[in-house]
Amino acid sequence: MSHVRIIKKYPNRRLYDTEISSYVTLEDVRQLIVDKEDFVVRDARSGNDITRGVLMQIIAEHEEHGQPIFTTELLTQVIRFRGDSLQGHLGSFLERSLQFFLEQQQNVRGQIGQLVGQAPWSLLNQLAERNLELWRSFQQGLGGGTGATPPRKPARPAAKPRTR
Repeated sequence: MSHVRIIKKYPNRRLYDTEISSYVTLEDVRQLIVDKEDFVVRDARSGNDITRGVLMQIIAEHEEHGQPIFTTELLTQVIRFRGDSLQGHLGSFLERSLQFFLEQQQNVRGQIGQLVGQAPWSLLNQLAERNLELWRSFQQGLGGGTGATPPRKPARPAAKPRTR
C-alpha cells in the first residue's frame, strides 16, 4: 500500500500538511493532485475525512477563472438529479465517462506521438518546407509561372520585300 499524505483542516480554515509540517494553500493541494500524490484531508477536531469538500472547493475556485469545464446546464442537471432514485448511479456513470475520455485522449496522443516520431522538430521542418514550396508556387503564379501557357506577345508583321 502506498503512503497517504495527511492534511489537517483547522477551524480557521487553514490546511496543515503533516508530511512537511507546514501550512499549505488550496493551490498547494491542487498541485498534489496534479503530481498524483495520494492524500486525505481530515478535520483537525473530529478527524472526519473532508477530502471531497476540499476538492469541491478547489474545483469551484478554478471554475471562476479561465475557461470553465462545467457549463451552467450541466451543473443545473446535476443539482436536479440529487434526490432522484438513480442518484447513486450518476457518480459512477460520470467516473466511467471521464475514464473513457482519458483513455481516448491517451490513444490520440500516442498516435500523434507515433506520427511525430522521436524528433518533433523534423515534422515541423517538413511542414515549414512544404509551406515554403507552396509560397514559391504562389509567387510564381503571380508572375505568370502557373503552368498555364504564358500569354504571347503579338508577332511583328513580316517585313515586306522591297521592290525596286
